[in-house]
Amino acid sequence: MTGYGEASTHVDGAHYFLEVRSLNNKYLKAVLRLPEELQSLEAELETRLREKISRGTVTINASISDQTEAAAHDINRKALNRYIDQLKEIQGLPSIDISALLALPGVLQPPSDAEGRFEATKAAMLQLLDKAIAQLQSMREREGKALVADLRTHHRFIAERLVQVAERAPEVIAEYERRLRTRIEGLLKDVGVKIETVDLVREIAAYAERTDIAEEINRLRAHLDQFEELLASNEPRPLGRTLDFLAQEMLREANTIASKSPDATISRHAVEIKGAIDRIKEQAQNVE
Repeated sequence: MTGYGEASTHVDGAHYFLEVRSLNNKYLKAVLRLPEELQSLEAELETRLREKISRGTVTINASISDQTEAAAHDINRKALNRYIDQLKEIQGLPSIDISALLALPGVLQPPSDAEGRFEATKAAMLQLLDKAIAQLQSMREREGKALVADLRTHHRFIAERLVQVAERAPEVIAEYERRLRTRIEGLLKDVGVKIETVDLVREIAAYAERTDIAEEINRLRAHLDQFEELLASNEPRPLGRTLDFLAQEMLREANTIASKSPDATISRHAVEIKGAIDRIKEQAQNVE
């Protein structure tokens, strides 16, 4: 499901900002875009994200801006002078680039309180992540309510068509019996042979067994009941994959109904049911 959340704060003069964006995905894919000074927090931020979100392509963007004196690195003068002395010994060396010197190993030293500043940064970013995810979840919940309403519409449509299929199924057998009896009586009328009732019953029973869809109808009804229970559930657990699996099982029963019944009306209803299930499968990909 799609969603967006952001949060920011100031800690000891430093400004921290974090935003979270999510797009639909069958699984959870985390994308973290962090500045260099926050790279060491990537694993902890992703772990916290996975504790709260189970589905979607989720992108985290974070930044930090610290313009205080405490953010400045110390210059290791002895190391810098050692580099300069070595460079002076090189004949024909062009002018020295100060920025290049500062980038040499050991020249710039982190502030003496670097560990304390890191812990403060870590605490701030985790807190911002929680706030941003809360906003994102709120947006996803609003979208989820609309999604549930749409899923229920498809559920009602399938249930209505299934009632019509169940009502039509016995009529198919009765119509087959009438057609069979009429056809056989017509063929045997001229030769004066009377059809035995037991033979007719045997043929009708074989046809009824081949085209019996009662079991598939009952299973599809059970799937619909479970589907509604999941939608009505208030348990804080992911439902998307369960709904997706359930839709596959519903589609399996609808396909069997369509293949077993030779009746045009039932076949049409089965096609309509399959179409609604396909839409449920598409929407289930967006449900967490």
